[in-house]
Amino acid sequence: MSAGGAVPGGARDALVTGMGFCLPGGVTGPVSTADDLWDVVSRGRSMLDHDGFFHGLVDLPEPRFAEKLPEIPERHTRHYAPVHRYGLLSLVEACADAKLDFRAGDLADAAVLTARAGVDSNFDSYLAWYQAAPEKITPQEAKALFVRLVIAGTSNDVVSVQAALTRSTGPSYTVTCGCASSAVLLGVARRLIESGEVDVAVVTGVDAFDTERMRHADRLRLVAEQTGISATHNSAPPTAPRFDHPMRPYDRRSDCVNFGDGSVTLILESRERADRRGARPYGRLLAQATTRGGLPSAVSIDESGSALSAAVRACVADHVDLDQIPYINGGAEGDPLFTLIEANAVRDLYGACAHDVLVSSQEACFGHSGAPLGNLGVAATLLMMDRGAVCPTANCEQPDEVCGFDPVPGTETRPLAFDHALSFNYQIGGVTSAILVEGSHVC
Repeated sequence: MSAGGAVPGGARDALVTGMGFCLPGGVTGPVSTADDLWDVVSRGRSMLDHDGFFHGLVDLPEPRFAEKLPEIPERHTRHYAPVHRYGLLSLVEACADAKLDFRAGDLADAAVLTARAGVDSNFDSYLAWYQAAPEKITPQEAKALFVRLVIAGTSNDVVSVQAALTRSTGPSYTVTCGCASSAVLLGVARRLIESGEVDVAVVTGVDAFDTERMRHADRLRLVAEQTGISATHNSAPPTAPRFDHPMRPYDRRSDCVNFGDGSVTLILESRERADRRGARPYGRLLAQATTRGGLPSAVSIDESGSALSAAVRACVADHVDLDQIPYINGGAEGDPLFTLIEANAVRDLYGACAHDVLVSSQEACFGHSGAPLGNLGVAATLLMMDRGAVCPTANCEQPDEVCGFDPVPGTETRPLAFDHALSFNYQIGGVTSAILVEGSHVC
């Protein structure tokens, strides 16, 4: 028996059978499919630069959205914020990838689960409702404000429209714990499947950040730094977001974070269900573990990496030895503090062999997007195992000597045949997630 109680190769294994995206892309539109994603991450491309403004923007015109989902009437979509469109598009793409027809009821009994961390769309709906002048607004306008508030006023905004689209009768809710949100939710979905509560789970991580508010935040950062509160290399507090130059994970020049919008949806199925319909899985979600560093502050960060090490040990348990895991999809962004955290954790876990471990991050491809990051890391890692190559760390050109591991710098993949990998995510305040995945050729 494994640590999760499932028999290896058993009917209740949680397999990833579909992936879909709505991420910053080029002139052809959003990154939507697995092939689109591979085209970006395998070359370490960054989709963040907009004439010197480094932010991951999703270009999703209304006609393209309507083409994908013509059944949703305009009287509904006019109340949707961008985050709803992103989440619905990634779900549609994941269903197409998994060869599941949600229109025919293939997801009628699915768990529809969504991870959210940002609040911009919620803020907009509340602000419009609050600022409306009762003596000036028409009854139709007032009704529209209330409808928008119901749809977009809470953190479970996206899951409500996704569940309505699929007509799901299964579990449906939102998890929010910052940048670890979708990683933690994948663990929840795995347990739902392995316990027999559901046979299929649709897991989406989605967030959007208003660009003007990001610019405003940058102006506030400049004011705050006048007090002498600024980040220094490899120490707390973490660096502030910036938009005037690119984020560089694991690079000795890293000094900022760029944000990005978007959505990633993964479909998990029991092996029994996937086999029954002849689905080809990308791989198996073996385990997920969540820990917290026991820190005394809501904004603390565990620089030692001990919480991350603990999450890995709990996740790996008796599934596989660490020396069988040559690759980690890291959670570092453009902040040298997070490089230090991962360096300490990898050193603690691998000891003298730490320098042989490949650790790469694709956050600089699309920006630090919050809730989608856990799903993105797992999706990218499964594609790497499937294609026998490790993707580089985007924008890493001069590896920081503090790493202690190989961050795969440059813009080319590193050939590697591997069966198991880890994916890291963590949040300010100490919440840490580790996910163990297994490639399709062994699962």
